Amino acid sequence: MKNYTVKLYQEADYEKWNDFIDHAKNATFLFHRDFMEYHKDRFEDFSLLIYENEKLVSVLPANRVNNVVYSHQGLTYGGLVYTNKLKGTEVELILESLFCFFKDEGIKTFHYKPAPVFYFPEGNSEVEFFLFKRGALLERKEMNLVINLSAPLHISKSKLKHFRRIQEMNLDVIEENDFTSFWKLVLEPRLLNKHNTKPVHNFQEIILLKQSFLKNIKQFSAYYEDEIIAGITVFETDTVVKSQYGATTKKGEELRALDFLFINLIQKYKEEGKLFFDMGIVGDVNEKGYNVGLLKQKEELGCSVYNQDFYKISL
Repeated sequence: MKNYTVKLYQEADYEKWNDFIDHAKNATFLFHRDFMEYHKDRFEDFSLLIYENEKLVSVLPANRVNNVVYSHQGLTYGGLVYTNKLKGTEVELILESLFCFFKDEGIKTFHYKPAPVFYFPEGNSEVEFFLFKRGALLERKEMNLVINLSAPLHISKSKLKHFRRIQEMNLDVIEENDFTSFWKLVLEPRLLNKHNTKPVHNFQEIILLKQSFLKNIKQFSAYYEDEIIAGITVFETDTVVKSQYGATTKKGEELRALDFLFINLIQKYKEEGKLFFDMGIVGDVNEKGYNVGLLKQKEELGCSVYNQDFYKISL
């Protein structure tokens, strides 16, 4: 039987960690330390490295709150990261080693948030099976709205009708490296006025992340008569494009500029060979547990529902 050793991440592990992420079966740039640490003041890091003898075979992006471990509260998704050389029985043993480590550290509860299945075409569900066998509870489910770009698009007739009308208005759709116009003139005012909230990433944070991940974080904006009226910030992985932020001004809302921008990007990424366009979850605090209008809007753009699951196991 193989023996695994679990160690807490230290600053000296920075290059080792990132190199492992670059070659892992089921990792994205969100697991790079430069992304994980942009908000390190908000979380007590509890990321782990798992070794077989001296060889690093797995990592777990995680944070700790008292005697509870999360994978990871500061990330959209997380989970155990490993290479495609690792087999299912070895993943099970690694999970057992993690549980032993947690108990030694006084951890009572582990919350597990795996990446949705469409992020990794090679498969990424071993851990969920072994968690279930160990008595983990499915704590929460969210509807994740996603377009399968390898299949024919199913954008509604009404959306396409408005798209063709707006095309005649000569809106300019551009990719821009400067996030200032979108953040300051569209996103922040819109979220404040409509929802009394702020973006998850403040302006300084998104600029820092953009500088660190030039190929992964992109800004697309729509202009009408030289005025920005809508924008979408996307996070790109090798196979998936996620619309992290999308917002429009009042003028843009009148012109349906956000839909116009979405359809442009959906077509663009389909032509470029991306596999999925992730438009995020539609969760809500109402009695239904989801936003009916948002679900309808995303389905009309061609999205289907994929589940994002959240697990909890008591140790």
